[in-house]
Amino acid sequence: MGIVEYFIYFYGLLVNSGPIFTQATILTLRLTATALLLGIVIGLFFAMLKISKNRVFNCIADAYITIIRGTPLIVQIFWIYFGLAPILDIPAFWAASLALAVHNGAYIAEIFRGGIQSINRGQMEAALSLGMTYLLAMRRIILPQAFKRCIPPLGNQFIIGLKDSSLAAFVTMPELFMIAMRRANRWPGDALEYYTIAGLYYLALVVVFTFLVKKLESRLDVDK
Repeated sequence: MGIVEYFIYFYGLLVNSGPIFTQATILTLRLTATALLLGIVIGLFFAMLKISKNRVFNCIADAYITIIRGTPLIVQIFWIYFGLAPILDIPAFWAASLALAVHNGAYIAEIFRGGIQSINRGQMEAALSLGMTYLLAMRRIILPQAFKRCIPPLGNQFIIGLKDSSLAAFVTMPELFMIAMRRANRWPGDALEYYTIAGLYYLALVVVFTFLVKKLESRLDVDK
């Protein structure tokens, strides 16, 4: 088969598999969005524990971040899917989302911690001197500024989270990589082509994510 014939054949596979890969893309986006939203909540919570003056809270945050960052994501997915999910009767989608959220939360916690600690301490002291409570000052003054500074690393983490969602295939989630695996198993001769198609879908999603993050950075004028 010549190069031209091969590309025609590959294009045919790409078009014919479009509907099922489109459905898988929607599931991938749902899984990623759910995991990242939960991850932001988890990350912010542990970031606050990390910067707390309470040593117990510090130790809890350190333990969480160390364990999650020190173990493979696939192990965490399996632990929640095969260990926690059957006990609590958690559906597969939420088990995979929770595992991805817990994993991303450890990295997001460090991003938020760095962003918060980059804000001049004088701003917190000034807010407290005006009668604000610590939480009110954090919500109205510190966190909005810290969030702007966190956008670039958060954007990178979101892209990593999108690609990491492919590991949900190993707990039977029919997202992009699982569909590619199923097609490759059914038609072994086209395995490389189907994995390439999945890669193209991931690449398209990453390009869109990157564009949106840059637009958000520009709109919020992150560098100022």
